[in-house]
Amino acid sequence: MPQDDEAPWARETDVRHEGRGEAPVRERERRERPATPERPRDREQERPEAAPPPRSKRVWVILGLVALAAIVGGATYWYLTRNQETTDDAYTDGRPVVIAPQVAGYVTELDITDNQFVRTGDVLLRIDAREYVAARDQAAGRVTSAEAQLDNARAALDVARITYPARLASARAQRDSAQATLTRADADLRRQLSLNKAATTQTSIDEATATAAGARAQMEEAEAAVREAEPVAQYIAQAEAQVHELEGEVAQARAQLALAEVNLSYCTLVAPQDGWVTERNVYLGNYVNAGGQLFALVSPRVWVTANFKEDQLNRMRPGQTVSIAVDAYPGLKLSGHVDSIQKGSGERFSTFPAENATGNFVKIVQRVPVKIDIDSGLDPNLPLPLGLSVEPTVYLK
Repeated sequence: MPQDDEAPWARETDVRHEGRGEAPVRERERRERPATPERPRDREQERPEAAPPPRSKRVWVILGLVALAAIVGGATYWYLTRNQETTDDAYTDGRPVVIAPQVAGYVTELDITDNQFVRTGDVLLRIDAREYVAARDQAAGRVTSAEAQLDNARAALDVARITYPARLASARAQRDSAQATLTRADADLRRQLSLNKAATTQTSIDEATATAAGARAQMEEAEAAVREAEPVAQYIAQAEAQVHELEGEVAQARAQLALAEVNLSYCTLVAPQDGWVTERNVYLGNYVNAGGQLFALVSPRVWVTANFKEDQLNRMRPGQTVSIAVDAYPGLKLSGHVDSIQKGSGERFSTFPAENATGNFVKIVQRVPVKIDIDSGLDPNLPLPLGLSVEPTVYLK
């Protein structure tokens, strides 16, 4: 048989009995010879691998130290944070004041730009005021006219207080005079009638009769004049009422003048507070309507609105110290205090609150807004816009 068909155990026996010089050569040939389906490579390859040596005590010691360090670290972290509550659902908040015109017109002057800081009383923009100047002048003319009529009525009242009593006195005097004339005429008539016909004439009797009738008519006229002049108080009250009516018209005209002046003042928009111009959507030459939002002024005063879970509020009280980390400025550390806790969860004041009384109910942990005032740490060189993400930590002690 050829040497290649020799059994593996026979070759291994030869290798053991051969000299040391030939052993490496045979060993190398044995390793390089390819395996055939009839013959496995080596018996050594069929042997199972040896079991790994057991782990040393050093590995177990290291694992034990790591576990102990984790336990100690966890306990220390719990001990240090047991009186703290924190949340990442928190944002900077402030007071944005919406600026809107109260009159309509074209913008003729614009004194602001985007993100500009303005102070209280600074002129922001001006609206074309010609129409409102004309309205102011027209109202001022009505005031002048009404005041003149009022002065005339007051003068008439002063005259009435003198004229009407005097008119009554004159009417009464005329009545007394007419009464005297009537008395004398009646006496003359009686005397003519009492005389003998031979001592008088019919003409004299007729004249006395006519005189008495005329005197009686004058007496009646005088009585009517007295009755007409008697309501002196009423005539004076009528003059006083005319004065009061014109006083009302003057007040109305002055109110219209004041309104016209107010509308004219609305043509100049000034800053109601210090702040930064934000969301500007007005430009020179735009036509603006009354009530339309032009831009907003963000107040320099900023606070934090933190939405804590309801199970974090057990020990939280106003006045507790708070440390605040700002995501935008990792190096900025702010400190503040809890100002107040909103009397209601965010879900309660949403546009469409949940209807928990209908259908199936799934309990969801609610969040309650907490207002946190910033006491210190703000950097004037680092803007703190509204809506920045922050992480407040409330110290419950």
